[in-house]
Amino acid sequence: MRGLAPKLVASTSPIRQILRMDETTLANRLAWDTAYEAQLPAYNEMLAEGATGATLFASERVLLTDILTTRPTVVHPQSGNGQDDIALIQAGARQVIGIDYSGTAVRIAQRRANELGAACHYVIATVPGVPLSDGCADLVYTGKGALIWMPDIDAWATEMVRLVRPGGHLFLHEGHPATELWTWDLDKPRVRPDRSYFGRSFVCDDNSFPANGAVMWQWTLGQAVTAIVRAGFAIKCLEEYAEPFWRMGGIDAAAFQGRLPNSFALLASRPNAA
Repeated sequence: MRGLAPKLVASTSPIRQILRMDETTLANRLAWDTAYEAQLPAYNEMLAEGATGATLFASERVLLTDILTTRPTVVHPQSGNGQDDIALIQAGARQVIGIDYSGTAVRIAQRRANELGAACHYVIATVPGVPLSDGCADLVYTGKGALIWMPDIDAWATEMVRLVRPGGHLFLHEGHPATELWTWDLDKPRVRPDRSYFGRSFVCDDNSFPANGAVMWQWTLGQAVTAIVRAGFAIKCLEEYAEPFWRMGGIDAAAFQGRLPNSFALLASRPNAA
């Protein structure tokens, strides 16, 4: 697949691509645009947070230390608000190219990166369908609410391996598939009766993010790992954590207090050609 080379994505304005989406994906994009518009009043607060690099977890830094010391070119599919991109630059990345289908998210992320002088550049595009050249990334960094928006996990994994150069890496820090089953009750953990670990999809709650009727796709940990291996990656590390990657409104749910899995990290490499 031919596309934009990373060196051509050196723009302080987002690059737009023609987006081809099915009805569900189009509705989900609208839900995200609406949710990101609602975040605009908190722009200065998020700018200050971005300047600290605090959104990159300590566990991520440990797993990525050796890679980031090589000053990699990073591609970040489903880059969202771009906070992690700034943190990756501060941690050693040469440049980060963010990909997201939300024009609102990309516009805000680019503005924030420009104000902070971070070498982050953004493209409005779908995943799969990233308009970048094969093997353009030393590191593909993604997660924190990425897989649940993918209706085809194998197509997603195939796109990830296409983007990573031989010898490069995929890093995924993601919500654990089980975390969508837990209630947010404060007294003790409970399993939601309206969801299944082995379900196909569900509608995002109105009190969650992005709400607005967005449809989320459920993938088990086994399905995600198998898709990544089948695409051609070699898994180097898989860790599970009790701490979720985010808490809506800072809620201290009983399910988040150490007994249950709420997030995971996976580091994989693309083997060098024989």
